[in-house]
Amino acid sequence: MIYLFNTLTRRKERFTPLEKGVVKMYHCGPTVYARPHIGNYRAFLFADLLRRFFEYKGFQVIQVMNLTDVDDKTIRDSQRAGVSLREFTDQYIQIFFEELDVLKVRRAHHYPRATEHIPQMVELVKKLEEKGYTYRVGGSIYYRIASFSEYGKLSHIDMKGLKPGARVDADEYDKESPRDFALWKEWTERDGPVFWETDLGKGRPGWHLECSAMSMEYLGETFDIHTGGVDLIFPHHENEIAQSEGATGCPFVRYWLHNEHFLLGGKKLSKSEGNVVYVPDILQQGFQGEHIRYALISSHYRTRFNFQVPNSLESAREAVERLRNFRRFLTEQTKPGEVREAFEEVLKTAKERFDGALSDDLNMPEALGSLFSFVRRVHQMGANWEESHRALQFLSEADQILGVIGKPEEEVLEDEEILKLIEERQEARKRKDYERADRIRDYLKQKGIILEDTREGTRWRRI
Repeated sequence: MIYLFNTLTRRKERFTPLEKGVVKMYHCGPTVYARPHIGNYRAFLFADLLRRFFEYKGFQVIQVMNLTDVDDKTIRDSQRAGVSLREFTDQYIQIFFEELDVLKVRRAHHYPRATEHIPQMVELVKKLEEKGYTYRVGGSIYYRIASFSEYGKLSHIDMKGLKPGARVDADEYDKESPRDFALWKEWTERDGPVFWETDLGKGRPGWHLECSAMSMEYLGETFDIHTGGVDLIFPHHENEIAQSEGATGCPFVRYWLHNEHFLLGGKKLSKSEGNVVYVPDILQQGFQGEHIRYALISSHYRTRFNFQVPNSLESAREAVERLRNFRRFLTEQTKPGEVREAFEEVLKTAKERFDGALSDDLNMPEALGSLFSFVRRVHQMGANWEESHRALQFLSEADQILGVIGKPEEEVLEDEEILKLIEERQEARKRKDYERADRIRDYLKQKGIILEDTREGTRWRRI
């Protein structure tokens, strides 16, 4: 059984999909007006972690993540850059995808762009108009939140201070004050060439409208899971519910999951204060995408933690290398034999603890604890070939979710690791353990490292 913490009900609930064996998920993606910072990627990695977990459990997953390529910021910054909205946002979409690959994030099945789904948004507004949820001011159309009796059920916001008729045009606004929000914005000169001629008039969609229209286009009027950062609970996700359920009369999302933010060096991440770090900044310090990934997924998604550069990444690198070294250890075991009862029990316990932790609201710290406990016990017990084969299977299954160990042929050895293996080979030769020495030479060759034994010692070079 899988239990997830549902923001809507504020408690853990047993997960049951609408369609047996299928999970339909929607994730709020980036607003493509700038390079995402490391804090943004916690939400995207959480979405990936969730998708990987369900696939590990045997579900078919349909995953959708939107690309917000039209809103106040993309219009403003594209005009400052003197380029078209499409040209401006394309560059940041490309950066986003490149960095997803670096962080080993599996691509979603659909990445709908807001600008390519204007007809769906127009139809959604028409439905809301027909049902009396909207009103017009000039050429703009607003959602009257007082007309939706369940407004506030996700965020549990206090509606006592609601002022009838109070409106807001900005996509992002004061998160303490519920106000009617724009579904469709009338074109103004500051929008420049960004507008659509539609049945609603000349203008563009509001930010909140975009996710409702695109999620229902790909997943249906009701779907299983919607995720995002806690900052999106209100007003964005609250407004999504009002729009979607107002138009369809059906429950919009069954399970709302939100990840916490983290602190950077003890302070809140903020572009305005310059307190942000980007993926290329970290890679330039010699870390790998897997190290960043591990650092961001190793804490529980609902906890706030202090991310420190480079300390958190150094710890992540050590953890990843420990897992990779364990895989190497297992691949080197050639001693024949059957699986011992004690080994079978250790393996069974590790699998049950790993699966149980993840099934309990993706408790990653507990899952990792069970995995490293298994690593320690196997090193203590030793392993024959059959036991190593079984352990490697479990490690591979675990990495379907972790995404940090990889396959041997994908691994790039750092200079320090190469020198350590050369030293180990030299020690093996001194012991006349030539079989071990040859295995190290062959392993390095597979990794593109050639060894040359000379009078001065062993030299190495990359192919």
